[in-house]
Amino acid sequence: MDFHATEGWNRRELIRGTAMLGAGAMLMRPLPTLAADGPMAAIRKAAEAGKEASVQRLREWIALPSIAAENRNMPEGAAYMAELAKDAGFTNVEIVPTDGQPGVFGTIDVGAPRTLGIYFMYDVKQFDPAEWTSPPLEGKLVDKPGFGLSMVGRGATNQKGPEATFLAALHAIRAARAKLPVNIVLVCEGEEEIGSPHFRQIATRPNILAALRKCDGIFIPASWQDRNGNVAVNLGSKGVIELELVASGETWGRGPKGDVHSSLKAMVDSPAWRLVAALNTLVTPDGNTPAIEGWFENVRPLTDREKSLIREAAKHLDEAQQKQMLSVQHWIDDLPYEDALIRLAQEPTVNIEGLVAGYTGPGGKTILPGRAVAKLDLRLVPDQTRAEAEKKLRAHLDKHGFGDVEMNVSGGYDPTETDENSRLIRAELATYKRLGVQANINARLAGSWPGATFTAPPVSIPAGHFGIGHGSGAHAPDEYYLIDSTNPKVAGIVDAAIGYAEFLYTLAAIR
Repeated sequence: MDFHATEGWNRRELIRGTAMLGAGAMLMRPLPTLAADGPMAAIRKAAEAGKEASVQRLREWIALPSIAAENRNMPEGAAYMAELAKDAGFTNVEIVPTDGQPGVFGTIDVGAPRTLGIYFMYDVKQFDPAEWTSPPLEGKLVDKPGFGLSMVGRGATNQKGPEATFLAALHAIRAARAKLPVNIVLVCEGEEEIGSPHFRQIATRPNILAALRKCDGIFIPASWQDRNGNVAVNLGSKGVIELELVASGETWGRGPKGDVHSSLKAMVDSPAWRLVAALNTLVTPDGNTPAIEGWFENVRPLTDREKSLIREAAKHLDEAQQKQMLSVQHWIDDLPYEDALIRLAQEPTVNIEGLVAGYTGPGGKTILPGRAVAKLDLRLVPDQTRAEAEKKLRAHLDKHGFGDVEMNVSGGYDPTETDENSRLIRAELATYKRLGVQANINARLAGSWPGATFTAPPVSIPAGHFGIGHGSGAHAPDEYYLIDSTNPKVAGIVDAAIGYAEFLYTLAAIR
């Protein structure tokens, strides 16, 4: 469907009765006619007038990378985030200290009956400029075939692009002299990319907790439209644990404490092989299924309803395009696409992010390393918990004789679930329908974000993702975010900003 052909608020029919949206039928109550007569035309005009400022705002934000894993620009990143919030109209903005890196909190209170929570992160992943075709901090505009003119830079799509676009929506609403239809609570952290180890300290701070508990829900801005313009409405996300396993001659009591000549392997034990042996016990021989004792005790299988949602969503997805984007030719066990998607949502995983031991530079260097490190991430599904998973991994290593292998956990959180009948999810679906966007209900996102901080006590509110627009390359070289779309099915930055504005008015109106 041509996105631009449906961009005027008055040209959309009100949602009445049952609206079939992608994977399921949702009973939607009528929206009041006030919403249809709202100020969207003026907001769009303001968004278009402010486009260059929005693009520059994103470019300048990309130029300041806050990388928690490197302790790089963290105070500066928090201060910059606080200024962005103030410029967008948030008041009572404060930088929130934690035992790690600081967060940012602010509110916009217009006396509205409803309040929306917004989750931001200001940190980004590490990068190696040598791997990029455009400088990762320059914010260069390049053409992406099939999508349009895009900004390339670390954090462009994860998450600064979508977040800057949400801020652009607030700027446009204010410039149009329109009344914000909901109150907004902003909660931001700087450690998402290392597993949010201190985010709970921010969310449960008394004044922040009180503000969050007033929210009808909270979402993280997203830019996940595919080439056909489709989006997913996620009813949950997997949890995650990030950690290192370390084998060393010093801890093991065998092998060298430092690197020695490799000729000595004939009579000296190898910590590197020790680590490989430990890793091999964590999964089945094909590497695809966790083999940690008790790992599946609390894994809740997907329901028939959840599987049917995935199968329905698969009808709107392009398997060949996804394989091309991922540079893969086969799914695990050569599963059919629908079954591979069900496995993606249902299965917990043990993944090796990186292996480091000894010399890794050009050519060879004949050494026997005294230390080897494996960086792992473990994805968790309901009803697993981070605490349970950590305990079981340690017990497994000990049981198999690897008590000397160190386990250093850097961060993580539990899985997230949100009821599809919550006002947050219904408002997302209603907004996508207004925008003419195909929305597929997704039972569970295979990726992770600290949404469980919100859905679990003491906050206990619905949490999800929302947004139109497109970006790709998160955590990879040449990460980008779409600015000017040449694809009529995919939103550029102005249309994406209007999408957020539409959501605010829909949430205010939906019953």
